[in-house]
Amino acid sequence: MAKCVNFLYLFVFFGCFAPFSQAQLKFGFYAQSCPSAESIVRSVVSDAVRNDGNMAAVLLRLHFHDCFVEGCDGSILIDTAPNPEKGAFGHQGVGGFEVIERAKEELESQCPGVVSCADIVAMAARDAIVMANGPEYEVLTGRRDGRVSDVSLADSLPDVSDSIQVLKNKFGQKGMTDKDLVLLSAAHTIGTTACFFMTRRLYNFFPGGGSDPEINPMMLPELKSQCPRNGNVNTRLGMDRGSPRTFDIHILQNIRNGFAVLASDARLNDDPSTRAVMDSYFSPLAPILGPSFQDDFVNSIVRMGEIGAKTGSQGEIRRVCSAFNSR
Repeated sequence: MAKCVNFLYLFVFFGCFAPFSQAQLKFGFYAQSCPSAESIVRSVVSDAVRNDGNMAAVLLRLHFHDCFVEGCDGSILIDTAPNPEKGAFGHQGVGGFEVIERAKEELESQCPGVVSCADIVAMAARDAIVMANGPEYEVLTGRRDGRVSDVSLADSLPDVSDSIQVLKNKFGQKGMTDKDLVLLSAAHTIGTTACFFMTRRLYNFFPGGGSDPEINPMMLPELKSQCPRNGNVNTRLGMDRGSPRTFDIHILQNIRNGFAVLASDARLNDDPSTRAVMDSYFSPLAPILGPSFQDDFVNSIVRMGEIGAKTGSQGEIRRVCSAFNSR
């Protein structure tokens, strides 16, 4: 596996993107305070993914959903608030909470009050990607856990039915670029979705009914057989047709060819900017002179991990990830 952090990357990240966040995150934040932190999280994630092959995708999605509401501060993990964020419509199907809690329990036994739940989420996503044959990379750490979790704060989450302009705007509001939108959407290379999220695209795409015309005619009958009208909306299907458990560029090829499962992925074809990003990975010279999909994905997910990060005296280090500390 390629090691995606190099001197050029570090120069670009800290030189060009420093204004993106006020957070003082750094590599190896726990090197002195809890040297075993990353190995503990890695061990817990490895066990979880071995027991459930879909868990890699679940933990990656959890990181995204945490960061896009109130920043990467573990707010999605809270159960005890009056109206916790995890109950938001846009968070439906998000899971992996028990894996994060298990890692937290082990960390508390080794380094009590040191490692934040927000950092565990970020590390777990990285380790999950590696378990799915994706790139290995270093995680910036030093986040603290937020003290706010409210369902109303999740209203601006990206949605599968959003237009490409809405998706671009939502990412832009978080300081993310059109390229980040493409690359983080490519995280759908692993995992499944529920038929619940397919109903509109397959049967009610237009006011009078009908399917999304961008669905490749070869795939439409397949999707309808997996998600029949009035069928079980909880049935799961892979988001990357052909390789739903391997982290690879196949998802972008599917999207370009009309084989996107999710409507929001298909919308990447609707805009010249996002389409050009996808095309850049498939030009004849791409294998030699073109951009690296895996390196670019790493850049985007590390950038995403800085969104709204709380550091220093902000927030807290929770003792239990699902509950704020009592004051």
